[in-house]
Amino acid sequence: MPDVKNDALPGQRPDQMPEPDRLGAELSDAVVLFHEAIGSLMGLSAADHKALGILGREGPMSAGELAERTALTAGAVTGLVDRLERAGLAGRERDPGDRRRLVVTASRPGDPRVAEAFAGLGAAMAEVTAHFSPDQLAAIAEWVALTSEALRAQAAAIAARREA
Repeated sequence: MPDVKNDALPGQRPDQMPEPDRLGAELSDAVVLFHEAIGSLMGLSAADHKALGILGREGPMSAGELAERTALTAGAVTGLVDRLERAGLAGRERDPGDRRRLVVTASRPGDPRVAEAFAGLGAAMAEVTAHFSPDQLAAIAEWVALTSEALRAQAAAIAARREA
Protein backbone atom coordinates (compact mmCIF):
# COMPACT_ATOMS: atom_id res chain seq x y z
CA MET A 1 0.00 0.00 0.00
CA PRO A 2 1.47 3.41 -0.94
CA ASP A 3 2.39 5.85 1.78
CA VAL A 4 -0.26 8.59 1.61
CA LYS A 5 0.36 10.25 4.96
CA ASN A 6 1.68 13.41 3.24
CA ASP A 7 -0.97 13.57 0.52
CA ALA A 8 -3.96 15.87 0.84
CA LEU A 9 -7.19 13.97 0.76
CA PRO A 10 -10.36 15.29 -0.87
CA GLY A 11 -12.43 17.10 1.72
CA GLN A 12 -9.50 17.58 4.09
CA ARG A 13 -9.61 20.79 6.07
CA PRO A 14 -6.79 23.22 5.22
CA ASP A 15 -5.30 22.87 8.70
CA GLN A 16 -4.98 19.11 8.08
CA MET A 17 -3.12 19.50 4.79
CA PRO A 18 0.68 19.58 4.49
CA GLU A 19 1.80 23.16 3.73
CA PRO A 20 2.83 22.59 0.08
CA ASP A 21 -0.52 20.91 -0.65
CA ARG A 22 -2.47 23.70 1.02
CA LEU A 23 -0.57 26.39 -0.86
CA GLY A 24 -1.00 24.51 -4.14
CA ALA A 25 -4.75 24.22 -3.53
CA GLU A 26 -4.98 27.92 -2.69
CA LEU A 27 -3.04 28.89 -5.83
CA SER A 28 -5.21 26.64 -7.98
CA ASP A 29 -8.39 28.11 -6.49
CA ALA A 30 -7.16 31.68 -6.99
CA VAL A 31 -6.18 31.07 -10.63
CA VAL A 32 -9.49 29.39 -11.48
CA LEU A 33 -11.51 32.07 -9.71
CA PHE A 34 -9.60 34.86 -11.47
CA HIS A 35 -10.23 33.29 -14.87
CA GLU A 36 -13.87 32.66 -14.00
CA ALA A 37 -14.18 36.38 -13.17
CA ILE A 38 -12.49 37.35 -16.46
CA GLY A 39 -14.70 34.92 -18.35
CA SER A 40 -17.80 36.42 -16.74
CA LEU A 41 -16.81 39.86 -18.09
CA MET A 42 -16.79 38.31 -21.55
CA GLY A 43 -19.89 36.17 -21.11
CA LEU A 44 -17.75 33.02 -21.05
CA SER A 45 -16.85 30.25 -18.63
CA ALA A 46 -13.30 29.95 -17.33
CA ALA A 47 -12.73 27.00 -19.69
CA ASP A 48 -13.94 29.03 -22.68
CA HIS A 49 -11.72 31.93 -21.66
CA LYS A 50 -8.67 29.68 -21.23
CA ALA A 51 -9.28 28.06 -24.64
CA LEU A 52 -9.46 31.54 -26.16
CA GLY A 53 -6.14 32.33 -24.47
CA ILE A 54 -4.56 29.20 -25.96
CA LEU A 55 -5.78 30.22 -29.42
CA GLY A 56 -4.47 33.74 -28.90
CA ARG A 57 -1.02 32.57 -27.77
CA GLU A 58 -0.53 29.58 -30.06
CA GLY A 59 -2.39 30.77 -33.14
CA PRO A 60 -4.99 29.14 -35.33
CA MET A 61 -5.54 25.41 -34.91
CA SER A 62 -8.09 22.82 -35.87
CA ALA A 63 -10.89 21.95 -33.47
CA GLY A 64 -9.20 18.57 -33.00
CA GLU A 65 -5.92 20.23 -32.06
CA LEU A 66 -7.78 22.51 -29.64
CA ALA A 67 -9.48 19.44 -28.13
CA GLU A 68 -6.10 17.81 -27.66
CA ARG A 69 -4.53 20.97 -26.24
CA THR A 70 -7.39 21.52 -23.76
CA ALA A 71 -8.05 17.82 -23.00
CA LEU A 72 -11.72 18.41 -23.88
CA THR A 73 -13.83 16.08 -26.00
CA ALA A 74 -14.46 16.93 -29.64
CA GLY A 75 -18.11 17.61 -28.83
CA ALA A 76 -17.19 19.94 -25.98
CA VAL A 77 -14.81 21.86 -28.26
CA THR A 78 -17.52 22.23 -30.91
CA GLY A 79 -19.79 23.87 -28.32
CA LEU A 80 -16.90 25.96 -26.99
CA VAL A 81 -16.03 27.28 -30.46
CA ASP A 82 -19.72 27.97 -31.15
CA ARG A 83 -19.87 30.09 -27.95
CA LEU A 84 -16.67 31.95 -28.86
CA GLU A 85 -18.05 32.66 -32.36
CA ARG A 86 -21.36 33.92 -30.99
CA ALA A 87 -19.44 36.25 -28.67
CA GLY A 88 -17.39 37.52 -31.64
CA LEU A 89 -14.17 36.26 -30.06
CA ALA A 90 -13.20 33.54 -32.53
CA GLY A 91 -14.05 32.23 -35.94
CA ARG A 92 -13.70 29.19 -38.14
CA GLU A 93 -11.61 29.85 -41.24
CA ARG A 94 -10.07 27.84 -44.05
CA ASP A 95 -6.49 26.81 -43.37
CA PRO A 96 -4.35 28.75 -45.87
CA GLY A 97 -2.03 25.73 -46.14
CA ASP A 98 -4.86 23.22 -46.78
CA ARG A 99 -8.13 24.70 -48.01
CA ARG A 100 -10.00 21.49 -47.08
CA ARG A 101 -9.21 22.05 -43.42
CA LEU A 102 -10.88 24.51 -41.03
CA VAL A 103 -8.98 26.22 -38.24
CA VAL A 104 -10.24 28.17 -35.26
CA THR A 105 -8.80 31.68 -35.01
CA ALA A 106 -9.04 33.98 -31.99
CA SER A 107 -9.92 37.63 -32.33
CA ARG A 108 -8.93 40.22 -29.76
CA PRO A 109 -11.58 40.88 -27.11
CA GLY A 110 -12.70 44.47 -27.31
CA ASP A 111 -14.08 44.88 -23.79
CA PRO A 112 -11.99 47.50 -21.97
CA ARG A 113 -12.93 45.86 -18.64
CA VAL A 114 -10.94 42.79 -19.67
CA ALA A 115 -7.89 44.89 -20.58
CA GLU A 116 -8.25 46.76 -17.29
CA ALA A 117 -8.47 43.50 -15.32
CA PHE A 118 -5.30 42.14 -16.93
CA ALA A 119 -3.51 45.46 -16.39
CA GLY A 120 -4.44 45.23 -12.71
CA LEU A 121 -3.16 41.66 -12.54
CA GLY A 122 0.06 42.71 -14.28
CA ALA A 123 0.63 45.48 -11.75
CA ALA A 124 -0.14 43.19 -8.81
CA MET A 125 2.22 40.50 -10.14
CA ALA A 126 4.98 43.10 -10.65
CA GLU A 127 4.66 43.91 -6.95
CA VAL A 128 4.88 40.20 -6.10
CA THR A 129 7.96 39.56 -8.24
CA ALA A 130 9.71 42.63 -6.79
CA HIS A 131 10.06 40.64 -3.55
CA PHE A 132 12.38 38.08 -5.17
CA SER A 133 15.96 38.04 -6.41
CA PRO A 134 16.77 37.06 -10.01
CA ASP A 135 17.95 33.64 -8.79
CA GLN A 136 14.72 33.11 -6.87
CA LEU A 137 12.68 34.20 -9.90
CA ALA A 138 14.60 31.70 -12.04
CA ALA A 139 13.73 28.92 -9.58
CA ILE A 140 10.08 30.02 -9.51
CA ALA A 141 9.99 30.09 -13.32
CA GLU A 142 11.39 26.55 -13.45
CA TRP A 143 8.80 25.38 -10.91
CA VAL A 144 5.98 26.98 -12.91
CA ALA A 145 7.22 25.41 -16.17
CA LEU A 146 7.55 21.96 -14.62
CA THR A 147 4.20 22.27 -12.84
CA SER A 148 2.49 23.36 -16.08
CA GLU A 149 4.03 20.39 -17.89
CA ALA A 150 2.88 17.99 -15.16
CA LEU A 151 -0.65 19.43 -15.19
CA ARG A 152 -0.90 19.16 -19.00
CA ALA A 153 0.33 15.56 -18.86
CA GLN A 154 -2.18 14.67 -16.14
CA ALA A 155 -5.03 16.34 -18.08
CA ALA A 156 -4.04 14.35 -21.19
CA ALA A 157 -3.91 11.12 -19.17
CA ILE A 158 -7.38 11.78 -17.77
CA ALA A 159 -8.67 12.53 -21.28
CA ALA A 160 -7.12 9.30 -22.59
CA ARG A 161 -8.81 7.28 -19.82
CA ARG A 162 -12.10 9.06 -20.55
CA GLU A 163 -11.84 8.16 -24.24
CA ALA A 164 -10.93 4.52 -23.54
